[in-house]
Amino acid sequence: QVQLVESGGGLVQAGGSLRLSCAASGFTFSNYPMAWFRQAPGKEREFVAGISSFGSSRNYAESVKGRFTISRDNAKKAVYLQMNSLKPEDTAVYYCARRDVVGSSNAVGSYSSWGQGTQVTVSS
Repeated sequence: QVQLVESGGGLVQAGGSLRLSCAASGFTFSNYPMAWFRQAPGKEREFVAGISSFGSSRNYAESVKGRFTISRDNAKKAVYLQMNSLKPEDTAVYYCARRDVVGSSNAVGSYSSWGQGTQVTVSS
């Protein structure tokens, strides 16, 4: 069974940092691009950052460019999201996802396997 388990969320003050981790199992991790999405209460799930199978290509939502960094370690079957200079607008549940559908790299519909999510709360 495909398993994606996020960790590292928590409560942090504006300007602080958090590092999210996603542990993968049940599939050949290096065969798949991965991404982070987030969802705030009452809003739709939105793309945050994506990374290619071997980490050679990365892309980010405009709202997080220069502040967030996505990375992966295929030997450990893990993907990470380093979040710096956090803002209250970053408050959301963050999800790790595996891209397994042909389509745009930043579209929710391109991902069919998801983790359970981890809460990130940024106070002002």
